Amino acid sequence: MKIFIEIPTWLGDAVMVTPAIENIIKTYPDAQLVVFGSFVSTKLFKNHPSVERIIIDDSKKEGNRYKNLFHFAKSVGQVDIALSFRKNFTTKFLFFFINSKQKYIYKRFDKGLDTHQVIRYNDFINRSLSLTTIPDKLKIYLSSKKEKNSKPILGLNPGATYGSAKRWYPDEFAKVAIELSTKYDIKIFGGPGETDIAGDIENKLKNTGVLNFENLAGKTSVEELIENISTLDLFITNDSGPMHVAAAFNVPTVSIFGPTRHNETNQWQNEHEMLLRKDIECAPCMKRACPLKDEKEHHACMKNITSQDVINRLHKESMI
Repeated sequence: MKIFIEIPTWLGDAVMVTPAIENIIKTYPDAQLVVFGSFVSTKLFKNHPSVERIIIDDSKKEGNRYKNLFHFAKSVGQVDIALSFRKNFTTKFLFFFINSKQKYIYKRFDKGLDTHQVIRYNDFINRSLSLTTIPDKLKIYLSSKKEKNSKPILGLNPGATYGSAKRWYPDEFAKVAIELSTKYDIKIFGGPGETDIAGDIENKLKNTGVLNFENLAGKTSVEELIENISTLDLFITNDSGPMHVAAAFNVPTVSIFGPTRHNETNQWQNEHEMLLRKDIECAPCMKRACPLKDEKEHHACMKNITSQDVINRLHKESMI
């Protein structure tokens, strides 16, 4: 049996799809999967034992995008089931040419604001394939077993690809790192577009004499990022893709939320999550950048969270 699956573009959403995909495999244990998606999100499935083929959607790069999607669809060949966890026009176009009698494009059945996205994705496959599955843990397959660290490692993730509104401040990340530097070695993460904020943290650490850190921003592949996060003993992060990667490995995590709905996208089934947010009138606004111009109100959902809030929470959870 062959199943074609289009996964979400964003890393975090692709991680949140994994319980639904695992339930598909439990239902069809002999199925071989063809996974289609962005360069970043498809890396999650590189070591998956049921994935026969990965197709990177680079249809925007050269030539006509729709012609490229047509060729992708034809290259897949005949499949028994085609599922997409996306719902835009390009998906509908792609699926028109996919050779399958069963085609299902993601629909958000539950409109409630408190329903976790993992449940929504799993509900989609249940309704599409007439299943009654329950989503379990997030699942990412590694190429090798992770080794225990000689000294605990703290990871910092000051970026968030979605937009600046989701980003806590480099100064606050640095203050926490300085406080914890005697117990933890430190790794700073970030994508190619987040080297500036990672560099701000690096400079703060250097200026206070903290040297037991490694700035990996812009220097790791997606696979290396996943491997690094899997070995952490503590992670401090914004609501982001790496936050969900950490959840897949049950890494103790301080998750900092501001403009996004924490009930929908907090870490799924990570009993070691320590979620921090401030209950203010305008949050969650779901904006990429804070629209408020008044200095006191601007980005208050993040500005009001301090390094001391993080330290206090870590003390409460006996992490320091």
